[in-house]
Amino acid sequence: MFRSHHCGELNIKDIGKTVIMSGWVRKSRDLGGMTFVDLRDRYGITQLVFNMDADAELCRKARKLGREYVIRIEGRVAERSNKNPNLNTGDIEILVEKLDILSKSEVPPFTIETDTDGGEDLRMKYRYLDLRRDVVRQNLELRSRMAIEVRNYLSSLGFLEVETPVLIKSTPEGARDFVVPSRMNRGEFYALPQSPQTFKQLLMVAGFDKYFQIVKCFRDEDLRADRQPEFTQVDCEMSFVERDDVLNTFEGLAKHLFKSIKNVEIEGEFPRISYRDALMKYGTDKPDLRFGIELKELSDLVRGKGFPLFEEAEYTGGICAEGCASYSRKQLDELTEFVKKPQIGARGLIYIKLNEDGSVKSSVDKYYNENDLRIWAERFKARPGDLILVLSGDTERTRKGLSELRLEMGKRLELRKSGIYKPLWVIDFPLLEWDEETQRYHAMHHPFTSPYEDDLTLFETDPGKVRAKAYDLVINGVEIGGGSIRIHDETLQKAMFRNLGFTDEEARKQFGFLMSAFRYGAPPHGGIAFGFDRWVALFAGIESIRDVIAFPKNNAGRDVMIDTPSVIAQEQLDELGLHVIPETR
Repeated sequence: MFRSHHCGELNIKDIGKTVIMSGWVRKSRDLGGMTFVDLRDRYGITQLVFNMDADAELCRKARKLGREYVIRIEGRVAERSNKNPNLNTGDIEILVEKLDILSKSEVPPFTIETDTDGGEDLRMKYRYLDLRRDVVRQNLELRSRMAIEVRNYLSSLGFLEVETPVLIKSTPEGARDFVVPSRMNRGEFYALPQSPQTFKQLLMVAGFDKYFQIVKCFRDEDLRADRQPEFTQVDCEMSFVERDDVLNTFEGLAKHLFKSIKNVEIEGEFPRISYRDALMKYGTDKPDLRFGIELKELSDLVRGKGFPLFEEAEYTGGICAEGCASYSRKQLDELTEFVKKPQIGARGLIYIKLNEDGSVKSSVDKYYNENDLRIWAERFKARPGDLILVLSGDTERTRKGLSELRLEMGKRLELRKSGIYKPLWVIDFPLLEWDEETQRYHAMHHPFTSPYEDDLTLFETDPGKVRAKAYDLVINGVEIGGGSIRIHDETLQKAMFRNLGFTDEEARKQFGFLMSAFRYGAPPHGGIAFGFDRWVALFAGIESIRDVIAFPKNNAGRDVMIDTPSVIAQEQLDELGLHVIPETR
């Protein structure tokens, strides 16, 4: 027997018991005639005691134990004299009577504790050691609990869990596909799925009614903290539903997770904000509603005074930060440098201070008198003590910059509080978006999203104004998931493909299987997919999804632990009929 109890189990009620335990040596301390060892496993830490007077040979053996040695001990549970309230087992210790070394360990490259001294690259190289740290293990335990709750909740509503293929057909929409060469069909390739989209629609055509899957998806795109080349979705689809049916069902799932995992009650329905209003008020389609700072457009108030920046701009707008009129020159300079960062790209930052004494001070006093500035302040409903911050430029970029500035001020003013959750639905997205590089429209979500019937005439006159029956779930400024009501009519699907620049032949080649299925009785259907990694990270209170994935890739898409991607043997390339062209610089 390797253990009768694990390392987080014993307490004051177990005093006097003889136990067997196994685990890793977290650390040891020699104090005169006594040696203390912290034994760790997945469940916790238990203090072991070796007494020189009781068994000198055993104590000397214990003093040779190194960090991360795997050991097995037998001993008796005793009450601890110096109790540790930070441990579940802090009231007891084990008086060791027998010690077996099961496996020795080299000195670890970093300390395996919550506050480790290992940088991210080092920890990713030795991820199997990093996973021993409590904070990382707890993230994976959270992930497991959430997956179980998702499965239980959806199963209770009659959803069937169905696995869909991993080797599929490459399609031109969305991000780049990862492709897999076929040995048996030389010169032809599979793709790894960016989502099971077409398969879940086929399941609805097949009459399965309600489907879900916790599924791996793959996208060959540039990475950041909330992206990985392979990621996990909670993928769902329902038949005979309209938009509100889907929103209500998965609002229920969200509330269930908040309650079962975080013990947080979300009262009432989630707010619903149109895509257009989200951009106007918050500058983004994933607003953080934990605080109320809103964007206001000033274009109509600022033109005609000769200030070049405003005269040439397509859009001028700003935000009002309550109680910040006391900001120093240094603080304002910091904000100016913030908005000039490449990812924001603003040319500069204009400020208006409404001082407590009633005076108004601005960085554009040369062009605008006090009355002009007070009119601006009225639009924000600003009061003495407030600070107005203004950006100007093209509409999309300036709104994005104001959105980032809004988040920065929310952070500085401590308005983005942890433990507070503000979910919402963003609805009525545009169906199509224009791409300057290819000079054609692309699907904002995917080619199977249904337009509003009232907007169908706009397909011929102004496709960019067609609204989609699409929706995103946003929590605290993080897009957790998105979906839509799907097109289930073959004629409408053909019209969608035409607007995306597909010829009938191209559409048939790429999606003929789906078009064919629609001819055999396709029900109205819709669904949603949640970014499971993002949701776990949100509940864990961290920003990077790498910390909730057991074996993640780095920002270059590499797994530095197993050193992949890597070169494969020439024999494999020959077998696949592939030739690698060396990179030229």
